[in-house]
Amino acid sequence: MPAPIELAQTIAGRLSQLKGVAAVAIGGSQARGTADENSDLDLGIYYYPENPFAPGELAELARDLDDRHLPDLVTSLGEWGPWINGGGWLVIGGLHVDFLYRDLDKLADVLARCAAGRIACDYQIGHPAGFHNHIYMGEAHYCRPLFDRFGMLKTLKALTAEYPPAMRDELIRKYLFEASFSLQIADKPATRGDVYYVSGCLFRAVGCVVQVLYALNQRYFVNEKGSIAEADSMPLKPANFAARVAAIFAAAHPDELAARVERCREIVQAVTDLSAAA
Repeated sequence: MPAPIELAQTIAGRLSQLKGVAAVAIGGSQARGTADENSDLDLGIYYYPENPFAPGELAELARDLDDRHLPDLVTSLGEWGPWINGGGWLVIGGLHVDFLYRDLDKLADVLARCAAGRIACDYQIGHPAGFHNHIYMGEAHYCRPLFDRFGMLKTLKALTAEYPPAMRDELIRKYLFEASFSLQIADKPATRGDVYYVSGCLFRAVGCVVQVLYALNQRYFVNEKGSIAEADSMPLKPANFAARVAAIFAAAHPDELAARVERCREIVQAVTDLSAAA
């Protein structure tokens, strides 16, 4: 199996030959330096919406690169929604390689909004806690550009060098409130043994707490996967954070739901206290 970074450089060289591909960058765990032997290789394919690449041409290239030489390995633009707006799953040299499309104009707009504290979260398949628009900030910050036809990706990446204070403050304000609210609406269903509803409230509350911890530590958030363990490694976090979260989500019996809501409320209060101190 080829080394992921060397393979990424080879693929980027091929992608750079396609008209409309403005930039290619390594993303995900390979970019953040947290990859292991089981990690995929994520490649962001950036374009301008007024002059995008042709998905048909990309499909031909993908078929040539893929070990299986399958057709229809990539989607059309916008097929996966407004945030992860398309891509494909390939196997190249035995390694799983994910193509992810990114609109450079939208990236620039979202970075400006986040820097001003205008955060948002939308439903997106593959992101059970929702797709936070500031994920684009994290992607731009951590990505490793391999090809940058106009230098725009480098310019946008530079805007993330410092964690935006307005974004930090708004993330803390918004998600501390939502975490507390999620637990408040779980109290009565917990006494009725409604495992499904209460589990959803607890998941949302912990997801909100994670947003606050990342903001408090001025760490860019990019994905729910691994976020509990990463938050547990940060300087500002409740004691035994990961273990306490794991205890909340262990197999639940209806009679235990109210106690679990209280455990989660203790975590939310600990993070609230951290935020006040910070």
